[in-house]
Amino acid sequence: MPELPEVEVTCKGIRPYSENEIICEINLHHRKLRWDVSDKIFNCLKKPIVAIERRAKYILVKYQDGYLIIHLGMSGTLRVNEKSDSLIKHDHIEFILKNGNKLVFNDPRRFGFVLWKDINEFDAYFSHLGPEPLSEKFDTKYLSNVLKKSKSNIKQVIMNQKTVVGVGNIYANEALFESKISPLRIANQLKKLEIELLVKNIKIVLQKSINQGGTTLKDFKQANGKPGYFVQELSVYGRKDQPCMVCGNLLKEVRINNRTSVYCDKCQH
Repeated sequence: MPELPEVEVTCKGIRPYSENEIICEINLHHRKLRWDVSDKIFNCLKKPIVAIERRAKYILVKYQDGYLIIHLGMSGTLRVNEKSDSLIKHDHIEFILKNGNKLVFNDPRRFGFVLWKDINEFDAYFSHLGPEPLSEKFDTKYLSNVLKKSKSNIKQVIMNQKTVVGVGNIYANEALFESKISPLRIANQLKKLEIELLVKNIKIVLQKSINQGGTTLKDFKQANGKPGYFVQELSVYGRKDQPCMVCGNLLKEVRINNRTSVYCDKCQH
């Protein structure tokens, strides 16, 4: 599913076409997404878009009086087309821009959603989320304070959106490998230097993926229709029973909270 880097790449892709622009028309082809699309989304019409932002895995189309919030779910994309371009299968919503372009929300599995929140509802809607992993707030001191209270395994903790947002399964696997930490380690047993290295590598792995246009395993495409190329740099994710790129040991796979975890039991302790 699209994770933080893929959502950030999407925001970067649509930003030049939509910031300071106006959505003059919405063509709603299918209401039944994760939740039925409310008519409140029409609150965004005929007003200038202030900014395109991201919070966790949410695309935020910011207005003076509220936000159009878009979540890509398991298989969604948001692409830029010319207004005259034909629809393709699973195109559910078209946002027609005054400049002659359109933003098209496509979602084969319909686990994504689009909704409107007034400005006074916005903070409460996101109040359950932890800090952004690429922000200064997410540092060794912060993560140390979280981990010392936890008896869960470290992969569970860093994938918990209350701890830090956007570290999805792919990037948790990769950051733990780069930090030489087993995903099965109990969180409160990590040493300070290990926590410092993990924080550093979470930031590095996420930023590398953003720079490569995200990770395309199956459905994800950037706003321009191109895939994300970080898949070529994955060290462990999806590589069960293949040799470790560091030591040559065959990588192992375990299930943690119903998510696949691939790791090297020689390099990661």
